[in-house]
Amino acid sequence: MEIEILEEQKPKAILVGLKVNSNKNNENIEESMEELEELAKAAGIEVIATTIQNRPAVHATYYIGKGKTEEIRDLCKVQELDFVIFNDELSGSQIRNLEEIVEVDVIDRTTLILDIFAQRAQTKEGKLQVELAQLKYRLPRLVGLGKKLSRQGAGIGTRGPGEMKLETDRRHILRRIDDIRKQLEDVKKNRETQRAQRLKSELPIVALVGYTNAGKSTLMNTLLKRGEGFSETQIVFVKDQLFATLDISLRKLSLSNKLEFLLTDTVGFVSKLPHDLVNAFKSTLEEVKYADLLLHIIDASNENYDLQKDTTTKVLKELGVEEKNIISVFNKSDKLKDQLTIPKDDNTIYISALNEVNIDGLIQIIDKYIGKKIQQFKLMIPYNQGNVASQLHKEGEVLTSTYEEEGIVLEVKLESIYWEKYKKFRKE
Repeated sequence: MEIEILEEQKPKAILVGLKVNSNKNNENIEESMEELEELAKAAGIEVIATTIQNRPAVHATYYIGKGKTEEIRDLCKVQELDFVIFNDELSGSQIRNLEEIVEVDVIDRTTLILDIFAQRAQTKEGKLQVELAQLKYRLPRLVGLGKKLSRQGAGIGTRGPGEMKLETDRRHILRRIDDIRKQLEDVKKNRETQRAQRLKSELPIVALVGYTNAGKSTLMNTLLKRGEGFSETQIVFVKDQLFATLDISLRKLSLSNKLEFLLTDTVGFVSKLPHDLVNAFKSTLEEVKYADLLLHIIDASNENYDLQKDTTTKVLKELGVEEKNIISVFNKSDKLKDQLTIPKDDNTIYISALNEVNIDGLIQIIDKYIGKKIQQFKLMIPYNQGNVASQLHKEGEVLTSTYEEEGIVLEVKLESIYWEKYKKFRKE
């Protein structure tokens, strides 16, 4: 007799959004709520209903109106819901007040994102970064979340740091935050050592940045498959969901004798990304500071790509890299009906990473910025710097050597990566 194994039932939730009528800078609330639903699905939650309330201002006690809160309570009972998920960050007291009425767990957007990160983090560094963000989020909410923080068990909002009694929470959290920071500092030193070794190789670095699920990892795999000596072990994980990958991937890519570089993927961004999470991952994101070229991957099929583009640009500004060479790569262009809606310029390209549309065009742009450009120079090397002449024979092509009174005059062909290194020896 076969035993039927029933699939574990997903927790059910209602999503709640608030549109403040007096706020002229209101985002597209419908788009934001759609994204919240994708986040909920990524966390393993089934969304039963969505509601948006219009109010002149945020309610200090319940965030939304008390009447609306009671409506949600009734729906929770009828639908047997497990969670009420809010589209904004709530205070500890607001969560406590809401839970007293709705009688189910209330979580906010920040908690949801932190939970997804806690589920997805694979490396020790990634797990530490997420735990640090979770603890920093909890610290100012200890009083408001007293009962909630004392609960034991698993589920949304409980992944990562263990739960502790309120009277000892603050002491434990502060001690744990200090411990994590020390561990991350050690990891940072190791990364800086590895980075220094990479920079010594003088290979240019291309970094993929962009909104979560825009197709960065898919593009990385597509480019890797074009490389010489490609191996399946180089492939990075890809899944059609928000924050499928959190950990940075770095691969050496040789597309031709003249185009070799290091390709790095970075964690994706999302609107209203928790500030503590951005800070926690800043040390990881700092890799983009050392990139010679940034490919900003944008989901062209998303009607609100502008919001996603602006979100990424904001984070890049926080990292101080907005002045770097940045190419806007509109991915999933095969799904785009009207390309006239997107500006076209020399720093913009349309591709489909999945279907390999216009990948050759993208490679040409990469080559334009970081490809090896060879130029012929005449250099004067003083006799007391004979080691420089020896190095030139290794790094360039020496065409002629002439011994003069001041030193050795060499005619050499040099790649662009060496131009700066030897410019002081230039002889007109």
